[in-house]
Amino acid sequence: MLTTQRKQSILDRLARDGQVVAKVLAEEWQTSEDTIRRDLRELAQAGRLQRVHGGALPVAAAAGDLSVREQLSPQDKTELGRYGASLIRPGQVVILDGGTTAVQIARHLDPALRATVVTHSPTVAVAASAHPHVEILMLGGRLFRHSMVNIGAGVIAAAAQLRADLYFMGVTGVHPQAGLTTGDAEEAAVKRALHERAADTIVLASAEKLMAASPFVVGGLKEATSIVVPAATTERTLKALRSAGATASRPTPSARA
Repeated sequence: MLTTQRKQSILDRLARDGQVVAKVLAEEWQTSEDTIRRDLRELAQAGRLQRVHGGALPVAAAAGDLSVREQLSPQDKTELGRYGASLIRPGQVVILDGGTTAVQIARHLDPALRATVVTHSPTVAVAASAHPHVEILMLGGRLFRHSMVNIGAGVIAAAAQLRADLYFMGVTGVHPQAGLTTGDAEEAAVKRALHERAADTIVLASAEKLMAASPFVVGGLKEATSIVVPAATTERTLKALRSAGATASRPTPSARA
């Protein structure tokens, strides 16, 4: 098998199975593990996959900056944002993470809702400000322009003073083996801190995040109270997530309406 054919076969296998193991591929294709590892390394350098010990996982397309993410699965995010907004009850304290799905939650809040939204995202705060009865609490820190969120010790210290009802966590990868992942170490630390301060953590995962991985782990799939996926998500993907311990489901039809 030529190098180009082998690399394409690796990518095809990743798309089909959600992971590849170097030893298994070497045996199947009757080549050395070193050859497969070199292919994986070169594909990783080209941004085509995420290397892990012994093999590789699909790379998260959602790891791009906010302008890139705005172009990915916009219908999914509107659907998920509307569903997330429907879960918020009057009087609750709700943490909204950064990201395009969180913006959709803020945009679809009930106009009559009286609640408190806590966020470290200026973009989310602006979207939530259109709702006059929603109190907005900003967590300050260093602005990470890639994701348009504040990060750092100041955000984590402020989070320690919270006791929230819900946390809508944004991630760039949701994978049975890799768990909940994101593309920046400081972002991952902030997400863990916010998760610890909420009674329930909900992950709204659009299609490009499913069965994909980014370099920095936020936590296992079991860490989330629920993972909500688009209505068009296959049963195979749902089964894979649930087999890893996730409480995964699609939005209910009434909430999508």
